[in-house]
Parts: sequence; structure tokens; C-alpha cells
Amino acid sequence: MRVLTVFVCLTAGCFAQKPQPCTSPPLLTGSLSLGSADEKLGAYAKFNYDSLRERIRLSEFTSYKNKTFQFDVLLLYKEGVMYEIDKTNQACTKKPLSVDFNPLAIPTNASLLGPAMLGSSSGPGNGLLVNTWVGKLQIKKEMAKYVTAVTGIECIPVTTKFHTNTLGWVVTNFFNNVLGITDPELLIPPPFCEDAQLEEDDERNAANFFSLF
Repeated sequence: MRVLTVFVCLTAGCFAQKPQPCTSPPLLTGSLSLGSADEKLGAYAKFNYDSLRERIRLSEFTSYKNKTFQFDVLLLYKEGVMYEIDKTNQACTKKPLSVDFNPLAIPTNASLLGPAMLGSSSGPGNGLLVNTWVGKLQIKKEMAKYVTAVTGIECIPVTTKFHTNTLGWVVTNFFNNVLGITDPELLIPPPFCEDAQLEEDDERNAANFFSLF
């Protein structure tokens, strides 16, 4: 999606208080789609997110440079490991996870663009109030720009546009979000992963790829 079109909220209640940077709920289950402006990268994923114990499970179908991949990854930040899971073959690859856990949140130095109503404010159930923020983040050796929208009440992510010189613009849309973890077992390594040996890190590993989350 290259253009996000919204109708500006005109009701006085939207502006009763100036929104502040917020943190998303600690437990979330949902889906996301991801695509780059050059159309070389596209992905669809289901996710389970637990910021209390710093765990993320991502099951994703990805297309990159006309090649299709399937990932099922469990990221355990406190343990410093990630599992690439192959349920079909009951196989598991265990790798070091050297990146820090960053909760889904609006950075404290973000600038508010303002509230907006996705859909319509003409009646109940016709629209979704979101707050849109912009800012910059230091990502490794380069500065990244972002534009992100979250719901006005629970700070649930809706859409994010992210730009680096390496990737260009990447857009992530979140949908079907549910508060809580619908299947807690997805955040636990399956039994066939118990004997997996820790392998050497790889610059191309899924931890780096899924950092877009």
C-alpha cells in the first residue's frame, strides 16, 4: 500500500486530550502483511507477541526477489536463542539471538502528526480512531525513518511505514489483532526441539529478517 487515505476526525472528543507516546498491550495475537515499495519483498505472517517474557512466534510466507520462502520462527530474547521450526519434518534449528528485545511501543521522542478516523465517523462501528506518529531511529549504522499509526485507546499497532537506505520504504499492516495469547504452546519450543544443538550465527538469519516486526 503506497498511499494511506484517511478522513480527519472532526468530532471534538478526538481532540479532548493530546495523545502521548504509548506502549502496546503486553500480550497480542494477530496477523500482519509486509511489503516493500520496490515490490521485491512481500510477506504475510501470523504472530504471537509476549513482551512480559520477551517471546515472539512468527509463522510467515514470504516472497523476496521472485523467490518464495516459508518461516516458522520462535524468538526467545531472554534466553538469547531462536528456533527455526519445521513441523512437517519434525525438525528444529537452534541459533543465537543477539539482538535486544524492543516492545511494541511509540518511542518517547516521536512526534505526533495527529488523530485520524479510518473509515467514517458518521456512526458507531463505521470507523477506527488512530494516532499517527513520525520519527527517526538508529538502526545499526544507519538512521531509519518511520510513520506509524496505533489505535487511540489500546495503542494496538495498525500500520507502520519504515525507511532505511538499505531497504527503502517497507510498509507493515497489522490486522485481526486479539488481546492475549490464544495458544500459549506456540511460545514454547516443541518437544522435537529439545535435542537441537546451538549453531553458529548467520547474518542472513531470521532474527535480522524479522526485525522488521
